[in-house]
Amino acid sequence: MELFFRKEGTEEPLVILHGLFGSSDNWMSIAKKLAKKYAVFMPDLRNHGHSPHNNSHSYEDLKNDLVEFMDSHNIHKTTLLGHSMGGKIAMYFAADYPERVTRLIVVDIVPKNYTGFSETSQIKSHLDIMTAMLEVDFKSVRSRDEIDGFLSKKIPDPGTRQFLLKNIDKDKNTGMFKWRININTLYNFRDEIVSGVSKKWLEDRIPITAYPVVFIKGENSDYILPGDEILIKEIYPEARIVKIPDAGHWLHAEQPDLLVKAVLEFS
Repeated sequence: MELFFRKEGTEEPLVILHGLFGSSDNWMSIAKKLAKKYAVFMPDLRNHGHSPHNNSHSYEDLKNDLVEFMDSHNIHKTTLLGHSMGGKIAMYFAADYPERVTRLIVVDIVPKNYTGFSETSQIKSHLDIMTAMLEVDFKSVRSRDEIDGFLSKKIPDPGTRQFLLKNIDKDKNTGMFKWRININTLYNFRDEIVSGVSKKWLEDRIPITAYPVVFIKGENSDYILPGDEILIKEIYPEARIVKIPDAGHWLHAEQPDLLVKAVLEFS
C-alpha cells in the first residue's frame, strides 16, 4: 500500500507513526524541531489521513505497510517513534526487524492487552469516540459546528472534538461532509487495536536488547500505569522510562517542547 507521507529534514532517518484517529499533520510541529538532527518521515497510516482505505486494519497489515514504506523510500535502518497505536506498530516491527531499527521510542503505550480497562479510562473513551463518529448523520448536518454539537453529546471534552474534526472532509461530488478516516474498518478492528501487540506477541523474542528503547509517558495518562514499568523491564530490560509532567495521552500536543527534549536526549 502506498502511504501518503510528509517529510522534514535531511539527516539520519526517523519515522513517526501516529496514533488512532491521528495523521502526519498532527506531528508537523514536532518534526520541524527534530529536523535539525533527523530526516523525519511521517506517513499517514492506512485508513487514516490521506492514505488509502482498506477493509483490513490488523497489526500485521500495519507492520507490513511500514516495511513497504521504508523499502520504497530507501530507508534501510531508522529510529522509530510511535505514539499509542503507532507505538504498538513500532514495537511489533522492531521485534521482527531488529536489524532495521536504530532506536525505538514508544510514546504513551505499552505492549499489553488493554481490553477490560476501567469504564473511566482513556482507552474506554476511544471506543466511545468510535461509536459517536459512526452515529453522525452527515445527510442532516450543514456545518462543522453542527457536527461538533452532535459529538458533544457523547464527547464532552472540546479538545478531543477539535482533534476529531480535523478528520472531516467534504465529498467533491455530493458536497456533503464525511470522515476522512475509515471509521467503519477501524470500528470493525477495534478489538485488535486495543488488545494487539501484547507480551504474548513478543514472548519468543524476550528479552529484547538489540536496540536502545525509551518509553515516554504523559504523567497524567493512564496508558502506562506504575505496574506496567515491571512489564516494560521484563520485555526490554535496558529500556529507559521518561515521564512528561502536566501531560496526558496527547503529550505531543500538550507538551511538545518537553517531548522533543526527551527524544533528542535519547538520540
